[in-house]
Formats: sequence, C-alpha cells, structure tokens
Amino acid sequence: MGETVSLESAKDGFGFAAYHAGVADARRGGLVILHAIWGVTPHLRELADRFAEDGYEVLVPSLFDRFRPGFAERDTDPALFARQDGFARASGWGAEVLDAAQAAIDALAPPVFALGFCFGGTTAWLAASRCHGLSAVACFYGGQIAQYLDETPKVPTILHLGKTDELIPPGDVEAIRARHPDLPVYLYDAGHAFVAPNGFHADSARLARLRTLALFANHGGGKSEA
Repeated sequence: MGETVSLESAKDGFGFAAYHAGVADARRGGLVILHAIWGVTPHLRELADRFAEDGYEVLVPSLFDRFRPGFAERDTDPALFARQDGFARASGWGAEVLDAAQAAIDALAPPVFALGFCFGGTTAWLAASRCHGLSAVACFYGGQIAQYLDETPKVPTILHLGKTDELIPPGDVEAIRARHPDLPVYLYDAGHAFVAPNGFHADSARLARLRTLALFANHGGGKSEA
C-alpha cells in the first residue's frame, strides 16, 4: 500500500498531492503515472502498487489540484464528467500542468519513466517532448495527441491505442503515424480505456503492460518480466 505525499512546482511553489508507492525489494527505477480526467482514482493507486511490486517506485501526481485538490474516491462518476472534462480542457490537455509532471520526475531517482492514460496519455506525450529527466514513455489512448503532432518526443516513446476507440478515430492514428513514422504505435482489439475498469479488455491490457515493461527494461529499468 502506498501513501499520499506532497510535491511542489518549481514554477511557482504551488503544492499538490501525489500518490507514492515505494519499492520493498530491488529498485528498477522511478515511474510517473499520469491520470485520466477522473484524477488519482482507486484503480490508479492499485496500478501504482502493482508497478511497485515490479520494482518501480511510483508517483501519481494529482494534476488537477490547481482546480480542485484531492484524490478521486471513485474510478468514474458520469455526473462529474463535465467538470472533469473542463479541468482537462483548461489545462490544455496537459500542457499547462507539466510543472506537476516535472516535479514528480524530479522527486524520483533515475532512471525515471512515465506513462499516462487518456488525458494522461496526451500529457505523457507532452512530457516526453518537453520535460527533462525521463528515460522512456508509454502513452495509453491519448485522445489529443493528434493536436500536438508537431511535438517530438525526446526519449523512446510508444503509443497504445484501441482499434475500436471512438474517441480516437482512424484518421488521427494515421496522422500520428505519418508525422512520426519511426514511432511504435500498437493497435489492440479493444476500445477506449482498455486498461481501466470501465473499458477493461484483459488481453489488450496484459499485452500493453508487457510491452511497456519491456520498453522500460530496454532503457535502464532492469530486466522485463512476463
């Protein structure tokens, strides 16, 4: 089980919360997990604990604390969608909260990796392009990556997308591939949020996890595990 810690933005000293999952055994590296619009949910905290068991010290920064502080009590709440979507839009789909991502990166000893889901998938793309101190990044179904095609990741980066994701049309996928032909873009027989409880697809989630661990292992994170 992890704990809540406080981090501080180097930009203006703003303090915000993060979920921290420490490593009990040999440490392979640090990992920043960037959340979807729902925030730091129970599911993401559980996921952080699982990556900690794999040897990664994890921080899940609360990217919306400037709008509304605190962790989410539920994984999704349709009644709050408009509010959470508003937070995502106000943040430029992650562009305006990269100071929080950078603070989390800086708080971890290298090598440091990042991954993100949905809103966090786009934020991870931007972090790969703009932040410093990362070794590799995995973006899971980042719906607004196509809006940032001119951004070029500075570190090895992979994308995980669902073939039937209604939020990321085939045209966006092709645009990403055309602009970044050397970037690994993995397509799964699944829809949106195939790692999350509301869209979970077991085979896709497992394969994407293995590919992500292999990416980290190949760039300083020790051996990958099946």
